[in-house]
Amino acid sequence: MAEQNNDIAVLAAKREKTIVKTSVIGIITNLLLVGFKAFVGLVSNSISVILDAVNNLSDALSSVVTIIGAKLGAKQPDKKHPLGYGRIEYISSMVVAALVLYAGLTALVESVKKIIHPEAAEYDTAAIVIISVAIAVKLVLGLYVKKQGKTVNSGSLVASGSDAMFDAVLSASVLASAIVFLLWGVSLEAYVGVVIAIFIIKAGIEMMIETLNDIIGKRENAETSKELKSIICEEESVLGAYDVTLFNYGPNKNYGSVHIELPDTMSVDDVDRITRRIQTDVYRKTGIILTGIGVYSHNTSNDEAAQMRNAVQKAVMTHDWALQMHGFYADTENKTLRFDVVLSFDVDRKEAVETLYKEIGAMYPEYNMTIIPDTDVSD
Repeated sequence: MAEQNNDIAVLAAKREKTIVKTSVIGIITNLLLVGFKAFVGLVSNSISVILDAVNNLSDALSSVVTIIGAKLGAKQPDKKHPLGYGRIEYISSMVVAALVLYAGLTALVESVKKIIHPEAAEYDTAAIVIISVAIAVKLVLGLYVKKQGKTVNSGSLVASGSDAMFDAVLSASVLASAIVFLLWGVSLEAYVGVVIAIFIIKAGIEMMIETLNDIIGKRENAETSKELKSIICEEESVLGAYDVTLFNYGPNKNYGSVHIELPDTMSVDDVDRITRRIQTDVYRKTGIILTGIGVYSHNTSNDEAAQMRNAVQKAVMTHDWALQMHGFYADTENKTLRFDVVLSFDVDRKEAVETLYKEIGAMYPEYNMTIIPDTDVSD
């Protein structure tokens, strides 16, 4: 047990270190870009370049938030907060989202003013070179951050990397407007500023909505659930994985529980070793900490029980609101059977369970039944 827990602790420490290191690189790079672009924008009187600098500043703030999330997520739980302090980061995210939204709205107003009362921009060769270098830096930074995010399974890093690559595209539009001005004397930078401002506003709104969803609690991505089940079922003795439930307590602070189906011939010692291997494998590959692994016992040597399972499953799945049946076990000697049914949100749960008790009870009147209704959480 101590060895398994130590493995997870070591992995968590390495993960936090990678996230913080990558985020610090992002902050330093973005702040340097802010300085260069702000200088070029002020010297050349270019609103689009200045707004591009503001966009880089918001990226730096996002990296700060990522570090806060990693640090808070690593903070040891205490008596008042047994699952840690990670959700505080969502409050920080809301503040950053508000700042980004404000910056975008302000930028939009200034760009529109420039369109109504145009002022000639004065680009030179140095400005073109600096903007070009900034584009290249953003592309390299985006690829690096995204790769690191995938390596440590950090959604925030992957998102930051993708955002950096998209920022390179926005900077390219600024470069294009500068080249157009130098070649033909046509100033497009105020209009480009409007486009950049709209993207900044969009980013702020999306950040705010995403944070609100995290605070309220949202349905887990089906792909995450499938990946987790796939990892669990790689364990040779596991016959199936069900009832995946995930809980988020801050960025990179994900807990989960699952039921696995194992042969009824296994000892408690066997089950203990298997569940511990599963916990470590799942954390290493997904970053999810499984706090609970329930076990369903599978009839392996009782032909009558196997026939009952097939008959019950066929009866249950005739209902379109029954999405899945699992955890079936029949004790033919003591005349008991039990199973779980995943129910759709479109049906009244009480009526559905009563229907199943009535139908399966008619098939096996001599058996005492336990039917557990499960919620369609992530499948």
